[in-house]
Amino acid sequence: MSTAMVRIRVLLARPWIWSFLGALAVWLAAELFTGGQGAGELLTATLSFAVFMVIVGIGQMFVISTGPGNVDLSIPATIALTGAVAMKTMGGADAMILPGMLAALAAGAFVGACNYGLIRLLRIPPIIATMSANFLVMSTAIAYGRGLKVKPPPLFADFTTAQVAGIPVLAICTAIFAAVMGVVLHRTVYGRSVHAIGQNRRAARLAGVAVDRTRFLVYVLSATFAGLCGALLAGFSGGSSLSAGETYLLASIAVVVIGGTSVAGGRGNVPGIWGAALFMYLLEAMLNTYGAGAGLRLILTGLIIILVITIAGGDRPQR
Repeated sequence: MSTAMVRIRVLLARPWIWSFLGALAVWLAAELFTGGQGAGELLTATLSFAVFMVIVGIGQMFVISTGPGNVDLSIPATIALTGAVAMKTMGGADAMILPGMLAALAAGAFVGACNYGLIRLLRIPPIIATMSANFLVMSTAIAYGRGLKVKPPPLFADFTTAQVAGIPVLAICTAIFAAVMGVVLHRTVYGRSVHAIGQNRRAARLAGVAVDRTRFLVYVLSATFAGLCGALLAGFSGGSSLSAGETYLLASIAVVVIGGTSVAGGRGNVPGIWGAALFMYLLEAMLNTYGAGAGLRLILTGLIIILVITIAGGDRPQR
């Protein structure tokens, strides 16, 4: 077997590659239908919207990597609340951008701490605890953000929509952010602790891993990243909205799974989240291009996602 074939086989064995191949296939299908018109605009739009999914996807990935049953369903409400907090704190003034961002991150971190408090102190399963928190946080967001119509500061709005050679500046910053979090996951004691807990929580505890502290931090990270997403999304959209996080509930889980992270825990994958986010946005754009109705789009999206996960090999049992 030639060296090139060996390299191809090694590359295809990596779980994250399938999300990028899926994104490429969907983009080609859309371009074939339009005759290649608007290819650059489609890629720019894809990158512009994918960054928000990548940010929340990375936080969700840390949670899911800690083992079966661990998931954060409070992300939509956290995005809505922190977007309102950021805009109200900034008040449309450029000088208040940093305090507004810090306030959004702090609000997100507080939600994450409360999530783990429900899980650890009240012994509520994560899926129930974070779902309940989602209702509570959304109620807070409604009370806090109802009637709130504050535009983002001009400098903040310009940053979230700026482009360099057709590439969104926010996408470049998110790529750097993803690279840093990849290093944290695979090259630090904390990242190795997350994987160890996901593979076998009891063994990790016996090996001296601070299981409770590590799990606490993953929920705080997830909600903090949702807070970051909420603030940036409000700047990008021209203001906060209570419905801003609606699409990120199941989608944040889908990008993690499609990207190659094991739902059984113990195997996180940062690059794949980028590929999965691109794939999901391009898939919706392609179905819109072909004129598929809303119901048909949902059915086809589900089937195609299942197909990609199946081709990628699904989860392998952890030992």
